[in-house]
Amino acid sequence: DGSRTISASTGIDPESLSDRALARDCAEWLAPFLSGADPRSPLAGLDLSAALLHLAGLDRRTVDRLAPERLEVPSGSRLRVDYSAERPTIRVRVQEMFGATSTPAVLAGAEPVVLHLLSPAGRPVQVTDDIARFWRTSYPEVRREMRGRYPRHPWPEDPANATPTRRAKRRGR
Repeated sequence: DGSRTISASTGIDPESLSDRALARDCAEWLAPFLSGADPRSPLAGLDLSAALLHLAGLDRRTVDRLAPERLEVPSGSRLRVDYSAERPTIRVRVQEMFGATSTPAVLAGAEPVVLHLLSPAGRPVQVTDDIARFWRTSYPEVRREMRGRYPRHPWPEDPANATPTRRAKRRGR
């Protein structure tokens, strides 16, 4: 899961942030964030994410740099990264990746995300963690299949050098 992604880069033991460990040690790590709280509702207004980041010895900027919530793809879309699987993933339409010569990555570029490439209708087409290899090996077959199914969308012969798009081709072209 996402904790492995962060721990690989920061050296933090994910077990120290497990539910069991957090519950066991809550008096130690949570107390500084409860000082001055209303005794009738001590958790109201608590910034739990700040407390957890402090416990891990991280600041929000470091986490955002290492494991961003969204990544920008060549089309300019900023897509949500899913950290719930073993490796970080994003779902993206093939046309939005045109022009890409390398796979988007997290951990300051050290961990390529797994791309779930989608048809124009949002249906799965291919899964890859190496977009350059996909363009060279699998894309020609995907292109043949998709051109017939989605003729209003571009399917260039050289996708690595094509212009990315979020739209279909204009009518009459």
